Amino acid sequence: MLRALTAKQALAVERRAVAEAGTTLAALMESAGLTVAQALAERVPDGAIVVLAGSGNNGGDGWVAARELHAAGRQVTVMSLHEPGQLTGIAADAASKAIEAGVEWSVPPGSPNLDAPEISAVVDALLGTGATLPLRRNVSQWCDAINESGAFVLSVDGPTGVDLSTGSCDVHAVNADCTVTFTSPKLGLMLFPGAGRAGELLIADLGIPTHFPLLDGAPEVWSPQDYAGLLAVPAPDAHKNQRGRVLVIAGSGFYPGAAVLAARGALRAGAGYVTLAVPEPVVAVVQTHLLAVPVVGLPASGRVFSSAAAVAARDLATEFDAVVLGPGLTVADGTAATVRTLVAALDKPLVLDADGLNAFIDHVALLEQRTASTVLTPHPGELGRLLGMTTEQVQEDRIAASAALAGPSRTVVLKGAGTVVSMRGRQVINTSGSVALATAGSGDVLAGVVGALLAQGLEPFQAAALGAYLHGRAGDAAARVLTPLCVTSEDLPDYLPVAVAELLEGW
Repeated sequence: MLRALTAKQALAVERRAVAEAGTTLAALMESAGLTVAQALAERVPDGAIVVLAGSGNNGGDGWVAARELHAAGRQVTVMSLHEPGQLTGIAADAASKAIEAGVEWSVPPGSPNLDAPEISAVVDALLGTGATLPLRRNVSQWCDAINESGAFVLSVDGPTGVDLSTGSCDVHAVNADCTVTFTSPKLGLMLFPGAGRAGELLIADLGIPTHFPLLDGAPEVWSPQDYAGLLAVPAPDAHKNQRGRVLVIAGSGFYPGAAVLAARGALRAGAGYVTLAVPEPVVAVVQTHLLAVPVVGLPASGRVFSSAAAVAARDLATEFDAVVLGPGLTVADGTAATVRTLVAALDKPLVLDADGLNAFIDHVALLEQRTASTVLTPHPGELGRLLGMTTEQVQEDRIAASAALAGPSRTVVLKGAGTVVSMRGRQVINTSGSVALATAGSGDVLAGVVGALLAQGLEPFQAAALGAYLHGRAGDAAARVLTPLCVTSEDLPDYLPVAVAELLEGW
């Protein structure tokens, strides 16, 4: 497990390493530059390389990388924003050593010319963790030249123009093919839009003690091994009731498919027994799409649940280990009141999704009365409505917004690019998934998956994090076969086994 650090936190970790671990900033710069050179050589083994270097330590990393690439026989030129003689500190030392080793350099007037056909790669070492936005005009011109070059772009620590603490971007920010960052991922490279500028993200070990960056409260980034350790692999003699019983309460005459998708998600995520409860008039429709899931009809008013459904669902839930509530319910006043009554009555682990969440707009205090564990799975619009914020405000700080609704018994899964899972005092940023998941019904499948993991005995935070990861990896697997453009929510349950198999390979 890693922690996603702000720029300020990352600098503090480096200072601590110098103070307590017997290293120096110069030694860290040498390690960083060597790592950058190795990463670039692996990805672009041939052709000329241009290193664009700023005046700070990020530029110093670039000078070290240029020296290492030159020593390996590559054609390297450093284009610097400033004369090497104007540099100070360890960046000046790095530039001096590179020039003494024979590295060619120049200080181009205006923006650099990167159009030469022999240039195969550009190293962006202009600005690092200390950069502020908006970019100065001279730097933005260099970023434009990088983006227009057509060469492979490797950014050092973070693409220039990306705020490494927040993920916000200058309009001229570099679009990197690969970013080499150091010791821990920077928070701004995990959150969009910054994550979209980073390309392949490599986290380089500079020799700093591994516990130094594990700062309390910083968002967590889990490895596949972390997720694999949570899988509830059934015993050889397990029977269906020992693998988790999930009740999905969902659907309406308007959205019967949402109920089906949630049930299929729960079934594919390993639950031993899944039952779907829908309004009575919808039973026949959903039964045609489900063979292994019993379908129960509950009292209805028209094509939605009636108030009597709350009592019937509460009684039915006594036989199950976890409940999924909300997909496809609609937001009719009667349905919303029924949902609130049912949520108050349920003493089971609960996944509350979609219209189940919308039922609590202006009634969030009712959620605080629940003592049983609850996982809320809003998209940014739903979370904004619950918190009295706009979608844009949620997206500006997804970390804080997701934490705002979390509580002692509430885990929040803020869906979207870079899903954030929050409980009180702890957060995980999910790294799986892609635009392939941006399709109607995708969240319904996720709700079912999380419900199955809760029923299998995982703690709510673990179930939510693992569910988000598996859901994302299923989307990734589907996209490889079907293309991101053609993936639908109906495909996702069929690719969950691929996601699970990835984690089981080490068992």
